[in-house]
Amino acid sequence: MGDIAKGVLGGAWTLLVGWILPTAINLSVFFFAVAPSLRHTGMVARLWPMTRSGTALLLLTASIVLGLVLSALQSSLYRVLEGYLLWPTRAYERGCARHRQARQDLKDRLALLRLERREQEHGSELSSERASQLAVLRANSRIARAARKDRQRTAAQRALLQEKVARYPIDDGQIAPTRLGNAIRRFEEYGYDRFQLDTQVMWNELTGMAPEQVRRQVDLARANVDFFISLLYGHAAVAAAAAATLGWGRADTQALAATTVALSCLIPVWYRSAVAATDEWAATVRALVNVGRKPLAESLGLVLPAELAAERTMWALTTKLSRLPYHERAAALDPHRAGPTQE
Repeated sequence: MGDIAKGVLGGAWTLLVGWILPTAINLSVFFFAVAPSLRHTGMVARLWPMTRSGTALLLLTASIVLGLVLSALQSSLYRVLEGYLLWPTRAYERGCARHRQARQDLKDRLALLRLERREQEHGSELSSERASQLAVLRANSRIARAARKDRQRTAAQRALLQEKVARYPIDDGQIAPTRLGNAIRRFEEYGYDRFQLDTQVMWNELTGMAPEQVRRQVDLARANVDFFISLLYGHAAVAAAAAATLGWGRADTQALAATTVALSCLIPVWYRSAVAATDEWAATVRALVNVGRKPLAESLGLVLPAELAAERTMWALTTKLSRLPYHERAAALDPHRAGPTQE
């Protein structure tokens, strides 16, 4: 009973932080910056509370309701920003190509810095292969131009380049057309890349058997990203409402214009913050896969093999058995099944 209560309270906390709180912030901006210009219209005049307590109650109620709605729509909200929903095919392909090139450029810049450092340490004793690679990188005008700035960076600033590379998935085929899409896709593919465990298919089973502390960390890390996503969409909606209200005859033009500009400037800030917040989310999902595989295997009646290659085979077969209709080839999973328990 205690575990159930903890789960309910944990879910309520992530819902509050991830969706209801940013919705309350956005509604507060709307109430104080946009709504006063609309108070003289018929519908708003009838619905507007007459007391401060009534206004606070309306704000609280609207925040909870809209927060719950946004939480229910979160998959679609994420997919738009990731580039999977409502994106024209040409824009999607162009975005993927741009990010493939961006990732390759980052890797080349880091490779150039690493090779130049080795060249300084060992003089001209680089192997022919590395010397050839260094010459090719120096001949690339785009990389050489960026490298001139990279050489002036501190060690901490150079480490940020590695962080940017780490926010991309390993497989070129998994590249998404947006920064947020790539930052999320990199940990969605982690289980499959390392262990052939498709966490997208086995997510409920994996989270159901992983240690409670790890599951809690995943939820909290995702709530941080949810917060910025909800804030971003809310700012866009309030900025659009403020811009549309500018045309009203009795509108406070100065306040509405300032609100529109300020919120529009903050939208890319929240987007970048959401991308940065995925780092902690990625770390918790990695921990979930690493420590949750063994209890997951035991719960499915499987024995975790000692060899990594055999484990990869086992998880590939298990994922297919969950994702595809049964086929006789699924019998290849039998050697990994635990024997009958003895009474």
